[in-house]
Amino acid sequence: MDIQNEINKTGGFTNLELLAKQVVEGFISGMHKSPFHGFSAEFAEHKVYNNGESTKHIDWKLYAKTDKLFTKRYEEETNLRCHIIIDSSSSMHYPKIKEHHLGSLNKISFSVLATACLMNILKKQRDAIGLSIYSDEYDYYAPEKGSEKHHQMLLNTLNQTISKESSNKNTDTFKFLHLIAEKIHRRSLIFLFTDMLQASSSPEKLFEALRHLKYNKHEVILFHTFDSEKELNFDFSNRPTRFIDVETGEFINLYADNIKDNYRKAVSSYFYDLKMKCAQYGIKYVEADTTKDFDKILTTYLVERQKFV
Repeated sequence: MDIQNEINKTGGFTNLELLAKQVVEGFISGMHKSPFHGFSAEFAEHKVYNNGESTKHIDWKLYAKTDKLFTKRYEEETNLRCHIIIDSSSSMHYPKIKEHHLGSLNKISFSVLATACLMNILKKQRDAIGLSIYSDEYDYYAPEKGSEKHHQMLLNTLNQTISKESSNKNTDTFKFLHLIAEKIHRRSLIFLFTDMLQASSSPEKLFEALRHLKYNKHEVILFHTFDSEKELNFDFSNRPTRFIDVETGEFINLYADNIKDNYRKAVSSYFYDLKMKCAQYGIKYVEADTTKDFDKILTTYLVERQKFV
């Protein structure tokens, strides 16, 4: 089966950029304007010269050929630098859904769509965007750039991410967060989309990796993705059920009601500790419950951001 083709037939992810524009309409004005402008000599593309703009970067050679005024735009001509990180391990593809669209999202499709929305905002502000995707490996890395070609490349990568099957892909999130933190040298805005679940390591290692992301005065926003019905409330029917770890393949047979109370206490405690650590490290924590309204989660964050920048 051609998974990408089937997804396109649903209409939900045929055009991520168009959907992103619809979701974030009205939230562009008043967004963050960074005081740390960057500039380099690396040419990116031409743009039409508008009356009143500085003539400093007009391409006079191109004017001689076309009799039209264009200015040169450079890679670092941007208000801020942003790096978006997506966890694409098997647990992020839970629960499995037949069609990915705005009304039917799991953790990975929420993350991909939210990333496309944020990219659209940043593009309108001429900001530089980078992207990292990891699972059991460091699957994809793109440094921060602001060109249209780069934007389209990232959208294509997001489409590929949503269409890929992800089975038995375990991950140690903390390892990749450390690697990514070492790659981002200049002060940046960092978005992290992950369920903060891993099988083999202690929560302390994850919390330490989050703190590493704050190094060099980066601003970090954690979109903690989870399915509250299954992963928080353990809402399963009380009948003999086999629960399979989607990352390791390990399983256990049990009645849901026998462990529901203890499970809820353990997960609630972990979520609380995560929120407290984010507050301690100065990381913005965003609760991204995929059973809730996507528009509300993302736009609530954007409105809050407008109030404090």
